Amino acid sequence: MEVSVSDDEDDQLILLVCTNPTPTPDPYHNHPIEEFLTDIILSDLSTFLNFHTIKLHAHRNRLIHHSLYFRGLLSGSFSESCLGSITINWNLPVFMQILKHIYGCSLDITSQNVLPLYEGALYFGVDTLIVKCEDWFSEVFSRNEFPSTQIQTEDLIQIWKFASDHASDFILHLCIGYLARNFMWAKKNNFFREVPYNLLLSSVKHPHLTVDSEMHLSDALLLWLESNMENLERRSEAEDNYNGILKQIHVELLPLWFAAGKRNSFYFRQLAEESLGSIFRALNILPIGSLDISGYSDLQHLRIRVTEYSKKIDLSNCPQITSAILLLSLIPESYLTDPMQRKIIEQFFNNSGHPIQEKYEFPQKLLETFIFEAVQEVDISKCRRLLIEHAVNCFSQSFPSLRILKAAYLLNIRTTGFLQLLEKCSLVNEVDLTVDVTPLIPASVTILSSSPVVIPLVPEKTPSLKYKAVETMSFHESRPQISYVTKLSLEGRTDVSDLSLQYISKFCVSLCHLNIKGCICVTDIGISDLIHRCNKLNSIVVCDTSFGINSVQALCSAISDGGNFPSLHSVVSNLQALHMGGCIGISELSLQELMSQTQVLKNLCLRGTYLVDQALFNFKGSSLEMLDVSDTKISEAALSFVIHGNPSLKSLKARGCKNLLKGDSSIEKREPSFSSLHEELHAELGKKSRLEEIEFGWGFSSFSLSALEPALTSLKTINVGLGGMLGEDALRQLPAICPLLETIILHFQVMSDIIVRKLVTSLMNLQVLVLCYCFGDISISSFKLPMQNLRKLRLERVTPWMTNDDLVILSQNCRNLVELSLLGCPLLNSDSQQIISRAWPGLVSMHLEECGEITANGVSVLLNCRALEDLLLRHNGLGLQRNFILHAASELPLLRKLSLDICDAIEGGFDIPNYADRYSLSTLKIAKCKSQRCAFNVSVPPPGSRRRSVHVETLVLVWNCENLTRTVVKERL
Repeated sequence: MEVSVSDDEDDQLILLVCTNPTPTPDPYHNHPIEEFLTDIILSDLSTFLNFHTIKLHAHRNRLIHHSLYFRGLLSGSFSESCLGSITINWNLPVFMQILKHIYGCSLDITSQNVLPLYEGALYFGVDTLIVKCEDWFSEVFSRNEFPSTQIQTEDLIQIWKFASDHASDFILHLCIGYLARNFMWAKKNNFFREVPYNLLLSSVKHPHLTVDSEMHLSDALLLWLESNMENLERRSEAEDNYNGILKQIHVELLPLWFAAGKRNSFYFRQLAEESLGSIFRALNILPIGSLDISGYSDLQHLRIRVTEYSKKIDLSNCPQITSAILLLSLIPESYLTDPMQRKIIEQFFNNSGHPIQEKYEFPQKLLETFIFEAVQEVDISKCRRLLIEHAVNCFSQSFPSLRILKAAYLLNIRTTGFLQLLEKCSLVNEVDLTVDVTPLIPASVTILSSSPVVIPLVPEKTPSLKYKAVETMSFHESRPQISYVTKLSLEGRTDVSDLSLQYISKFCVSLCHLNIKGCICVTDIGISDLIHRCNKLNSIVVCDTSFGINSVQALCSAISDGGNFPSLHSVVSNLQALHMGGCIGISELSLQELMSQTQVLKNLCLRGTYLVDQALFNFKGSSLEMLDVSDTKISEAALSFVIHGNPSLKSLKARGCKNLLKGDSSIEKREPSFSSLHEELHAELGKKSRLEEIEFGWGFSSFSLSALEPALTSLKTINVGLGGMLGEDALRQLPAICPLLETIILHFQVMSDIIVRKLVTSLMNLQVLVLCYCFGDISISSFKLPMQNLRKLRLERVTPWMTNDDLVILSQNCRNLVELSLLGCPLLNSDSQQIISRAWPGLVSMHLEECGEITANGVSVLLNCRALEDLLLRHNGLGLQRNFILHAASELPLLRKLSLDICDAIEGGFDIPNYADRYSLSTLKIAKCKSQRCAFNVSVPPPGSRRRSVHVETLVLVWNCENLTRTVVKERL
């Protein structure tokens, strides 16, 4: 409550002489040196900055009553107690606010003024203001909306330092808790590197530390260490500090690829080895393995970090995660300290790795799990040891607010059976069951023979039997509960059939987003039936499926709005995303009809369809942000028409469109030339100021790049394919035109060392570099510059000179690769394996083809890249053993795709693993070649020389959740 001066009429007045140490000069007025203010309450604080000294009257008793400082000064034995005036040397605006508070004026506390006010309140002993500031700290630091808009990372650091200087444990604890709860937000801020060590360590140890995964915590700590190690005073102290803070990481729960990739890290090397040792101890005990906890005195390190503030739990790429670990993370912490309960937990851990036992159920005493209301997303992708039934049970009990569930690349999940399990998690609205798309897309291959392989029934004691029974039950036996699933991704799933789609349409009545890309077992009729049933669809991805005329008709048909009269709109009129690349079952007329009804599309993929100009001229939308017309017959005029009507276009893909070279929409039989894209297309694209991705081939030239320059300042990806020719000058100018480029993919371009060095040195964000079949003079000098941000590198037919020494130089400058592809490096040998495995232990994808004799002595060293998911080894030397496939699958827990060639098989062939021994393997491609002499070479080849290999066929084996298909195709896949 405000108190006026009249309330203190009998109170003696005292003169306060306040000095402003840094007055702000006023260029327009010459103020006097001092000014008398008789009314503190009505004084204007904004004017004080212009004066050096201000004198004002205050009531002695009021100052004594509200301030310990003035109480001691004015009522004690100090000489000032008898004086009529007191000099105050303090920040003038802050002191005036403190006086106003003493006089009962309202005070607005913000992150900008709280520290000066709190410091002043402590100095002058104004208890009511101290309480007010501490209440503000408590409120702001404890808010449920994280992070608070009033506290940024730089503010947090400043408050921590202030509290440390003033020995305020209250504020220190608030800072620690705030950083712990908001760790995921703080780590993304540039000021995170400046967080004090004690604050960081305390927050990492805090029970409310909230991170999506151990990987995110590790990344943040490594970033901090790299920025602060030089600031630590002594080397021994530095080692103690970084070891102490890194020991807080639960290395047993790190993703495999992350741990493998950190084996070369100076700070993380030891922890990476510990992590890999733990992961492989868990994986190497058959059939599934039991987790050996005998080496862990603290089971806390096996607990996934879940707090009351967790919104997302990311367990992806952790093949060591089991149901036991998940359950251990959800039970009360007190269970770990009670001897009896700990004994039950240890016994459960020892048994949980062997699910073929008679009974495999959670102990009743462990079912009292905590409920975490905040968790909305869980990612268990690639967690192949996690029993799905048990996982879903845990999710339904502990995460009642779960909305998003990602379970990608898990072949032990059957689609409809998994959806039936989800009836327990009624609020889930987004499900991702993506797997690798089969290479056997009917439109892309010529099948010579194909046969399914019958897989023996699993033993009755296997816990998945019940799960399988649920899957195979008739959908007509009981109507499924209504699900809230609105977004469903089944990409690549070959177990999805028309019957599955029927179930999905009944189960997911509110489905809005559907992805069935590569689901080759569904028919056009099945897709059209689902579209009829799910009339709320606004995003559909059906690339490389049988999507055809019937499905188009279903999209274009009028749908009912539930009233007595049919609605006037169709499903396609509401679509925002339509991807149907590779769907050759759609006729030209159907495409024209489909395009005529589009209105609100933002993403449109028509790659490889029978798209003609008239269909694009029928396009009605004006909201496109992404357009893919690659490998179609469209012309420059039709493409310009669509671009003109869609000013928000960000991504344009038009590779393989030969008709862009022609001046009209007719398909004339004339030779293509390297002329630039026509002026109309240039003019329309040049108006775009937000292009982020372009892919062009035929007709794209240096003139095109120059004309599009105004639209490319925000470009992040450029892909130039066959038929495009940028030229040396244009490639040199590329970094200046597109400074934000992250991905560069160039085919058949003329390259030089100067160009490559220009790209590498100028593009700080470059993460992907692909050079395929490029001409020119490129040497190892192109790669003698550091490329620390580069993550993916493909060099195909551009480095035939590469030796092991050159590979060492490449590895020293591209330290953080996760994908490597080398094609046509004949000078490499078996020693290259050691170079690759030591330089890039965290590789996820590795393609080596026609690389000398790399595999001539086997591949044991190369398999030290334990995180590989995609491995291609072809024509690298006759040295692969017959059991190589089984050996690679067992050594590489995440390996899903493997491509080989019979030419490299030392015994003339490979053993194919059975279903149980395939581990994570989903696709196996074995090419077959025959050697052929050149018809013009009549001389006798020297002994030991290789003859030219000519491709004959490819054997493709594809596993899914229920069977194995063996297919022989004519193409080289």
